[in-house]
Order: sequence, then C-alpha cells, then structure tokens
Amino acid sequence: MSDERLLNIGKIVNTHGIKGEVKVWPQTDFPDVRFKAGNKLLMFPPETGEPITIEVVSSREQKNMFVLKLNGFDNINQVEKYKGWELKVSDEERVPLPEGEYYFRDIVGCSVETDEGEALGTITDILSPGANDIWVVKMAKGKELLLPVIDDVILDVDIASRKVKVHLMEGLL
Repeated sequence: MSDERLLNIGKIVNTHGIKGEVKVWPQTDFPDVRFKAGNKLLMFPPETGEPITIEVVSSREQKNMFVLKLNGFDNINQVEKYKGWELKVSDEERVPLPEGEYYFRDIVGCSVETDEGEALGTITDILSPGANDIWVVKMAKGKELLLPVIDDVILDVDIASRKVKVHLMEGLL
C-alpha cells in the first residue's frame, strides 16, 4: 500500500444525527462518483496508523458537504472517533478526463520543449489565477517561465512520455 499512489477525495469533519452518518468535506471534482452507494473507500487516521476500508451505503449533498452512511456503522458512537480522518482512493480509480484536460500530478514534472526542438525545462507548478491555468517551468539557469495554458501556446501534451511541446509567442521569454 505504501508505494501505491492515493488520491484524497474527502475528509470526515463531523457526525450527522444519531444513526451513524458522517459529514464529509469533499476534496474531489467528482463527489457524485466517489460517494456513490456501493463504492469502497480507504479511511486514513489524521496522524499515523492503518487505513480502514469502508463501503458507502448512501450519500446526499447538504450545504457544500456530503452526508455518508457507511456499511456497518449504525449509531453515532461508532463513527464519533473518525472525525478528522481522510478518505482516499487508489490512483487506478481516477475518473477519466475529457481530451485536453489533465490531472495536476500528470503535468507537474513533465519536460517542456519548443516546437523547434529546444529544451526549456520542467514544469514545477500550476497556477490558476483566472481565465486559464499557468504552467510554471523551471529553466536550466534557474529562471522561471510562465506558460499560459491556451491552444496558441500548448501544442501537444504527451502524458505517457512526460513531454509537453509549446510554441513561444512573442514576449513569453
């Protein structure tokens, strides 16, 4: 389990009612998929310790949170101790994204080269200031290049080979 990549999908912030339901703060773009009845999730303690596999019986959205009923937990006393625990799924359970959209973890670390074959550096961060994301590229001499994620600049993203091909518009360097 330790070398497997896990994705955070939520955090248990409180109990709900007396029938063993928990309130979860979602940390995923796909809460309806993640918290669907029948899904198995890993529940991790806030410090260290062994995760517990749980199964979602039901879920509903309530004030930007999700209220989950978990299999085998039928009263408040059974779930009280899980406040602060993280909910995770394995990397293999990622929701496929539409073409042209990428997970941050797939972009950070990719090498960047121009459409003329010149190596520019490695993507180290992603900024989301407004209309479009900005990929931060650490260049060989330590300088940072900010690339707007627009079709005129980002020509090709090859996640498998961890390479991004870009066109440097005037004023980017």
